[in-house]
Amino acid sequence: MSVTLGIDTSNYTTSVALYDDETDVMKSCGKLLPVENGERGLQQSKALFLHTRQLPEVLEDAFSLFNKRPDCVCVSEKPRSVDGSYMPVFSAGVSAATSAAYSLGVPLYKTSHQNGHVMAALYSIGKIKLANEPFIAFHISGGTTEALYVTPSKDDLIKCEIVAKTLDLNAGQVIDRVGVKLGMDFPCGNELDKLAQKGKLTQKPHPTLKENDCCLSGLENICEKLAKTEPPENVARFLFEYISETVSKMSNLLREKYGNLPFVYAGGVMRNSIVRENINGYFAEPKYSSDNAAGVAVIGSILNKRNGI
Repeated sequence: MSVTLGIDTSNYTTSVALYDDETDVMKSCGKLLPVENGERGLQQSKALFLHTRQLPEVLEDAFSLFNKRPDCVCVSEKPRSVDGSYMPVFSAGVSAATSAAYSLGVPLYKTSHQNGHVMAALYSIGKIKLANEPFIAFHISGGTTEALYVTPSKDDLIKCEIVAKTLDLNAGQVIDRVGVKLGMDFPCGNELDKLAQKGKLTQKPHPTLKENDCCLSGLENICEKLAKTEPPENVARFLFEYISETVSKMSNLLREKYGNLPFVYAGGVMRNSIVRENINGYFAEPKYSSDNAAGVAVIGSILNKRNGI
């Protein structure tokens, strides 16, 4: 038995999780970074400062729910598990995790934000063992719109190879840009989702794909034009139907190439109810779709077991 402390400091959420691998109990806490009204994001320096300020509070929340001493600590240190992948915001989590591990005298493991998303999805659907075989994972958020060929890895647990991607804007970027223009606060996904449920699809989406890749900048332009003649709920409906159709077409192309592999969908955009209704595959539970430290904690737990600790 071991208890793992997971920490993830992404672009917009300070996240902490505690995972007991014997009971399979997960306690996950997170707090969004505050963004001023009308803004579409934060500079890295400001986000780093906010993570540093919020981490003690989120850690306290997690331990108040699950008061057990961690046997190891795992943290996301970069966006993706490839050379050169770097964002300053992750240094806040690395600093806190390093301090915690040394103070407790327990092992420290490092992973990537993307690997954490994929493993959070597998945990939430009860399919952690999928990490032992190849599968396709979509990671779609404000910072990423990628399809990944995932295979087991001795050192990193899983290896994610990009096999399809956006060629311009990320899906989450388009969602937030459209939402802010409709007068919503950033991040806009949840509010737009609720609005879209009231809307009607007044024109058929025609996604732009180049081989397996997609282009989403045109979607922002279409939504701007729609907003001049259509009510906001119809704009929101079209927005998500377009993204849904895009992901569906990319999935079909990858099925033709890779065969009957499991398909897993993760990332904040995959919380959307319309997208989840229209696509076949394994979807992370909504609370594990958005940025969280649950997958990071699972990775740490498995790596700790491999090391016999």
